[in-house]
Amino acid sequence: MSGPTVDPEKRTTNRRGRRRGRRAAGRRAGGRAWLGWFARRVLLVLVVLALIPALLTLLYRVPVVHPVSTLMMRDLVTFTGYDRDWKSLEEMGDLVPHSVMMSEDGQFCAHDGIDWAALNLVISDALSGEKTRGASTIPMQTVKNLYLWQGRSFVRKGLELPLAIYLDLVLPKRRIMEIYLNIVEWGPNIYGAEAAAQHYFGRPASQLSRRQAALLAVTLPNPLERNPAKPSNGLNRLAAKIEQRARKAGGYVGCLKP
Repeated sequence: MSGPTVDPEKRTTNRRGRRRGRRAAGRRAGGRAWLGWFARRVLLVLVVLALIPALLTLLYRVPVVHPVSTLMMRDLVTFTGYDRDWKSLEEMGDLVPHSVMMSEDGQFCAHDGIDWAALNLVISDALSGEKTRGASTIPMQTVKNLYLWQGRSFVRKGLELPLAIYLDLVLPKRRIMEIYLNIVEWGPNIYGAEAAAQHYFGRPASQLSRRQAALLAVTLPNPLERNPAKPSNGLNRLAAKIEQRARKAGGYVGCLKP
């Protein structure tokens, strides 16, 4: 008796199918390996990016270190240059720090980097469809200038929050204010209170009048459009309010004392 016969064409087809299956499985495995490699690289990049501000913030505890902002680095890269004359809070005097605090962040000495009450109010207004207002604290603005980019976005705001808390945890309040007042933009290619005082009023920040210090403070929300040396009526009225608040700051500015 003869054994069962196998169709050669069918056997060849089966072998081809198995080879195709192995190739497909290999491609799937290769795809998973590539995705794993890519995910690890992305995670590594994110960790490095997170470590940069964390380590720099520790470095900025040292008084002789004078940080620069991302905008200042942009000016260097584009060869436009910038004007900045670093001054300590002692050299700067009280008027500019007190005016800026009363204008930008009245609860600076009391919060932990974020004014949660103000932030919750802004969120509530946004959810109810009302026009939103700013709730950025000085620590939030400082980390934005040091580590992040300009312009409004939820991504940037989400990064600001933990960085502001960390900054407030690591640095004394006086040092945060000192850094902020030396890196904040006060006009095109003008950074810091000393350069602004010299540019707009022709005198050091320590010799400004109360009104001049208040005018510098109310310029900060829009330094590219507002000119403290040539204030509008509205800017003068706002500066008058900040001048009065700074006169009565009292315990609000206690964390700025040596």
